[in-house]
Amino acid sequence: MKRIIGGEEDSNNSSSKSPPRTCKKVRKQTSEEAEAVVVSELPGSEWARLPQELLLHIFQYLPLLDRAYASQVCRRWNQTFHMPELWRYFEFELNQPASSYLKATHPDLIKQIIKRHSNHLQYVSLKVDSSTESAVAACDILSQLVNCSLKTLGLISTARPSFMEVPKSHFISALTVVFLNSKSLSSLKIDDTPVDDPSLKVLVANNSDTLKLLKMSSCPHVSPAGILCVADQCHGLRELALNYHLLSDELLLALSSEKHVHLEHLRIDVDEFDPFFNEESPVTHLYFGRSVSKEVLGRVGLHCPRLVELVVCANGLRPLDEELIRIAKHCTQLSAIGLGECEVSCSAFVEFVKMCGRRLSQLSIMEEVLIPDHKYSLDEIHWEVSKHLGRVWFPDMMPTW
Repeated sequence: MKRIIGGEEDSNNSSSKSPPRTCKKVRKQTSEEAEAVVVSELPGSEWARLPQELLLHIFQYLPLLDRAYASQVCRRWNQTFHMPELWRYFEFELNQPASSYLKATHPDLIKQIIKRHSNHLQYVSLKVDSSTESAVAACDILSQLVNCSLKTLGLISTARPSFMEVPKSHFISALTVVFLNSKSLSSLKIDDTPVDDPSLKVLVANNSDTLKLLKMSSCPHVSPAGILCVADQCHGLRELALNYHLLSDELLLALSSEKHVHLEHLRIDVDEFDPFFNEESPVTHLYFGRSVSKEVLGRVGLHCPRLVELVVCANGLRPLDEELIRIAKHCTQLSAIGLGECEVSCSAFVEFVKMCGRRLSQLSIMEEVLIPDHKYSLDEIHWEVSKHLGRVWFPDMMPTW
């Protein structure tokens, strides 16, 4: 006869087959409580208690899509996502995931941000890939910035210039919205876009007292007269960055006049240069993307006394000894130079460095550029150059500019 005490034997016997449901529930609760205790002791749980200022700082480093995901974690993170301070500076990446290595951003999310924070945006850049759809989406964003107070605007093509495939009227009308509404634009970078002279006049009419930097390249609808209009009427303009498509002798001469001495930097990307540098020019930064002749470099040394940076990607097989010495003698503000497929004797290069002194903050010279002579070999030259620079220097194995 089996003894049953308070049902214990029954429960013990049945435990080998199927435990009672009440036991399952108790054990499950115990397991969850133990897990909660472990999780609460993990460092990650402190994220929910981070100060608002620190959360805001972290959010500023996140792409738009990641910010949106983070805003769904908890109420405090969602509040951080909608803080006006978070939307003063932002890059809108408009890319198709199938054709770009950059992360795609959903158009509806961008519209939501524009609708709620357009009056907070101050520093905006629109990065588009090679698809026309991305460029059109960028124009649509521009046309929504009716309550903005932008200080910086950049239109950047990460691949081929897709802005040029947008109908000109659509692009100009969208850009004009920004020019009319910003009233405080200080920095504008518009590369490979169909911007034109009339739209620049709108820019000048509304931002002449605030514009300090204008960077344009490959803008075929802009004429030298349009550039000069900006330089004439924007008296606070300090930096002008152009490429050779926008240059003319008349424009360089006009920018060299006393009327425009307020320009601190005139950056020029040069691919065609025979007509230029025959008169004194206020150019401060020169980038020769194609082979440049000795004659043109000689004129640079004579007519560009304000030159700060010079990059020569190619020259040919004629040594540039005299030209470099002339540049060192007349360009007394030169602080950065890069030489690619050129030739310079080691002795002339040492003399150039000696004349420029320690103001050369960047000296990027390909090893193949330097030609050994009777005074210096390639093994010796880095010691001599380092001595005059005041720091250790070696030739580059590949260009770094």
